[in-house]
Amino acid sequence: MNKKLMAVAVAGALAAPAVALAQASNVQIYGRANLGIDSVSSTGATAGSASDRKSRTRVFDSSSRLGVRGTEDLGRGLKAVFLMESGVNVDNGGTTGQHGGANSSTGTLASREAYVGLAGNWGQVLFGKQNVWWTNLVDQTQANYINVGVPYGTGTFGRLGGPTTRTNDTMKYISPSMGGFTAFVSYAPGSESAGGGADTNASIQGLTLTYRGPVIAQLDVATRKGATGVPARLDNSGTNFSIGWPYAPGAHLSVIFTRLENSGGTAGGIAAASDNLTQNGWQLNWTHMWGNVQGMAQYGRIGNISGCTVGANCNNTGSNSWLVGVKYHLSKRTGIYASYTEVNNESNQYTDYYGGAMGVTAPGTSAAGADPKIFALGIQHNF
Repeated sequence: MNKKLMAVAVAGALAAPAVALAQASNVQIYGRANLGIDSVSSTGATAGSASDRKSRTRVFDSSSRLGVRGTEDLGRGLKAVFLMESGVNVDNGGTTGQHGGANSSTGTLASREAYVGLAGNWGQVLFGKQNVWWTNLVDQTQANYINVGVPYGTGTFGRLGGPTTRTNDTMKYISPSMGGFTAFVSYAPGSESAGGGADTNASIQGLTLTYRGPVIAQLDVATRKGATGVPARLDNSGTNFSIGWPYAPGAHLSVIFTRLENSGGTAGGIAAASDNLTQNGWQLNWTHMWGNVQGMAQYGRIGNISGCTVGANCNNTGSNSWLVGVKYHLSKRTGIYASYTEVNNESNQYTDYYGGAMGVTAPGTSAAGADPKIFALGIQHNF
């Protein structure tokens, strides 16, 4: 009997550290389902009505996702942190976006943001697939709230592209908040994307500064360097500055200024490889709460591209866009909404709603001069 009691005691002692570690680890499953029905069209193409997309109805999924995140207390103020988030098309279970093309945010585990790292009172160091240049601190539309929003604040200009968004193989440092300011510094080497272990000097660097106080503000600067000697080399850089005033609980007024620069490639089919193209845009956002009802409105504009060797190629490359919407919050996690938005493209521009694969047309198939429009009714549930 004493030997049996001794064996039980030893087994319990050996199991105790595992139990303690399990209790110190905190793992959470979370996600969002955001679906509805919309009516979309894109008409007025410069090439004529044969290039238009006539009105059609879709059951849509706007950036639904499923994720796992957690922390483990390592003692002495140090924690391990991790996150793995995957996009899911709840409407069809596949990888096709609402525009008919591929949705890169779905189809694989960790298809959205994913990382592991260490955190302490000195900040956080993270490794994985992470957001580098993605301004949405002051934009309270988009898929975080409804189906879409005016696209300029996230760098969706049409012919010119932003430097990056959610970026593979990234190292990030996040500072602790100091007087309301937080810094995010990102670096992604380009050698892994070259394939075959080839060495390249391509890279992506990003810096984000945020401030939360009587106003909220965010500055994003990022640069993508293409590999030297690659014929299709394209260097992109972008700067975003946004400032917002939360003038009442649930109420918000903000503005976003964006500048994109593309060089070394043939961006949008209008430039020579030697051209340095620049385009500026801005976006005004407003939202207000009346009890459980949230109203929202947006307006934005991008100007003409500059820097074309053939100057006429840059003409009529501007566009403007606006949105109105209303959302009824059934609870803290669930709401129903209606929204209407449109983009009015000039004759040489083809901006669409490509965030979350919600465009009326798939990337590369948009007709210059056509004006995408979306009227949507949806429901969003966060868990």
